[in-house]
Amino acid sequence: MQRSRAFSVTLFLILFTIGVIFTVVKVYAETADELKNKIDAHSQTIEQLEAEIAAYQKQLDSVRSQKQSLSASVKELDLTAKKFTTQISLTEKKITEKNKEINSLSLLINDKVEAIDSEKQGIADSVRFVRETDSANVVQIILGQDSLGDVWRTVEDTYQFQEDLRVHSRELKKIKTGYETSKSKAEIAKSELLDLKSELADQKKIVDQTKADKNRLLSQTKNQETAYASQLKQKMAQKDALEKEVRDYESKLQFILNPGSLPTAGSSPFSWPLDKFVITQLFGKTASSGRLYASGTHNGVDFGVSIGTPVKAMADGTVEGVGDTDVQCPGVSFGRFILIKYDNGLASTYGHLSLMKVTKGERVSRGQVVGYSGNTGYSTGPHLHVSVYARDSVNLMTLPSKSCRGKVLTQPIAAINGYLDPMIYLPPR
Repeated sequence: MQRSRAFSVTLFLILFTIGVIFTVVKVYAETADELKNKIDAHSQTIEQLEAEIAAYQKQLDSVRSQKQSLSASVKELDLTAKKFTTQISLTEKKITEKNKEINSLSLLINDKVEAIDSEKQGIADSVRFVRETDSANVVQIILGQDSLGDVWRTVEDTYQFQEDLRVHSRELKKIKTGYETSKSKAEIAKSELLDLKSELADQKKIVDQTKADKNRLLSQTKNQETAYASQLKQKMAQKDALEKEVRDYESKLQFILNPGSLPTAGSSPFSWPLDKFVITQLFGKTASSGRLYASGTHNGVDFGVSIGTPVKAMADGTVEGVGDTDVQCPGVSFGRFILIKYDNGLASTYGHLSLMKVTKGERVSRGQVVGYSGNTGYSTGPHLHVSVYARDSVNLMTLPSKSCRGKVLTQPIAAINGYLDPMIYLPPR
């Protein structure tokens, strides 16, 4: 009778524990539903903001197809600022949504921790009962019962607890797997949240820069189309003169190219620097290079993307230098640029950026965001310029400039034979 009463107490405790688990799950489910509804509402807002951004981009594409003029340039800057203001709202909504996702996962993780503890207790109770039964004298247990029915119930109790032990063990394994999955998702969500917060700060900087560019343009031209046209003509002349000046200097540099130091062509040692893009100008002599460049050849590849598009490192490497040629000679060269020397024997310059996120000497990894595309330097429209070189052929150099009188220009300079076609090292399109 004592063992029967012990079994009854143990059974009561197990049923009580299961009831607690169901109660916790029910409370969690209600909270999760509320969070899901809020996340769904945010998702609808995000879709609306994305539609607004697409509409601004369509207007920007239309403006850029027009002839260069002061009014078109001002309108483009205004639309860019509006687009990025909306982009900021979108990022803020995504941050809110990501926080709710993390909260939901935290609730799920807490629930699974409690369930794991309960299953462990259930296993401990079952193991304890089975051990006590196994260690007891079977004959004594049977003789101690009042009736044959009590004997069979004792035997059934023993088998039932053994089965409970197996059930608890299977359930514990299942819950632990769910716990690890939820924990992994939470860690990914937290990483994505940090990226979104960083992106938000960058977007705010780009908006401020765009507004400053507009004010500077209006100030320089005194809001007059004739002054703008004169300024544009002067910049084109300076750009041609500077390009010839740099080309002449680079042609005198001595560099022995060792093909063995370069990755095998077609092996794709680079990943694309952008997620989405249109190639607007290829390397070397093309249909447009003779018209656009004094040398008659293009020393890189141009990717047509809107201002503020994240630009990524194409491989692991070290930032050799960053700079802004507009500080020394506005509107004639790379503008804001990053020079990276990669571990694979190659190097690259990213030009016409709106924002740089790295500094000289910093290590970067393939796919890491290093800056944002822009329209700085000499640029007929927002795009990313990418030049690729043999790593040892290029360096950041400072030279007195004849085209920009009294100015000293600092930018990547490479021997002519050090320039390489980027498309050879990028993945197939």
